[in-house]
Amino acid sequence: MNYQIYKNARDTAWNFLIENNVTSLPIVFSGICRTNNIKLMRYVGDEYFADDERGVAYFDNGSPCILVNGNDELCVQRYTIAHELGHIYLGHLSSGNSCHRLSGTRNDPRNSSEYQAERFAMNILAPACVLWALNVRTPKDISELCDISIYDAAIRAERMSRLYKRNKFLSSELEKKVYENFKPFIIRNFRRQIYFP
Repeated sequence: MNYQIYKNARDTAWNFLIENNVTSLPIVFSGICRTNNIKLMRYVGDEYFADDERGVAYFDNGSPCILVNGNDELCVQRYTIAHELGHIYLGHLSSGNSCHRLSGTRNDPRNSSEYQAERFAMNILAPACVLWALNVRTPKDISELCDISIYDAAIRAERMSRLYKRNKFLSSELEKKVYENFKPFIIRNFRRQIYFP
């Protein structure tokens, strides 16, 4: 996948965290959606979503809406909300279309909007600089800290192992700002000596 596509999703996620003053994990979506006039709804039943559909983002009378599959586990619903927020904040929606989260799309790099929404979701649910500062590395620990599924946490743990090898944490001004916003949370929850730039 094109690095610029990845970078755009990552930077948009960092801006989202900064602009919404997210300072602790797990992220809480109800207030963020309310503040940003995004209607957040849950549908429980068999009539609306197909078996592989997790959620959808769309506009209703000019206002963004997110509908999640209420039959999913809550941690999966949280990831779906983050993914659909990605579509909204990355500008994938226009007034006449919608974006669905399908269970099979997350690993399809050919679909750049789905790839970006996945990167956005992971970067707001489990910010790398926070995991790094807390030395949270295992899927179990990531799942518990971020309230995401063990499947999603395993994906994040694998990505974090690559980030640890590169050791480029806090090299972006945006990431430094995210880190600063989370610093009180990090201090309260630290598991290793924390790096304070």
